[in-house]
Amino acid sequence: MASPSGELTLRTLAMPADANAAGDIFGGWVMAQMDLSCGIRAAERARGRVVTAAVREMAFALPVKIGDTLCIYTDIAAVGRTSITLKVEAWAQRYLSDRMEKVTDATFVMVALDADGHPTPVPGER
Repeated sequence: MASPSGELTLRTLAMPADANAAGDIFGGWVMAQMDLSCGIRAAERARGRVVTAAVREMAFALPVKIGDTLCIYTDIAAVGRTSITLKVEAWAQRYLSDRMEKVTDATFVMVALDADGHPTPVPGER
């Protein structure tokens, strides 16, 4: 059985307002949670402001349903001069169960910005 890869960065509950008439959570909502997670993780690594520059190869394998807990895992795959590339996985912990299923994954590229909104070098690791 597969298990999540990376650091648990965000957990949130899928609510009715995030779903279509069939009770499936909108893919855009899932993607937004993934983007938030990357922003958190990349800002910690950059020790400052970051923005999303690109999202690569995202396909949904399974739906998220109302009541599921969406768990987002992030892993810093590479750090460039001004960019941070993250591998991101979204897993659904099914409602009232311990069962976890991988919903989707993607690669996000975040760019560090200075106070004026221009790309800035990512500092070395501490």
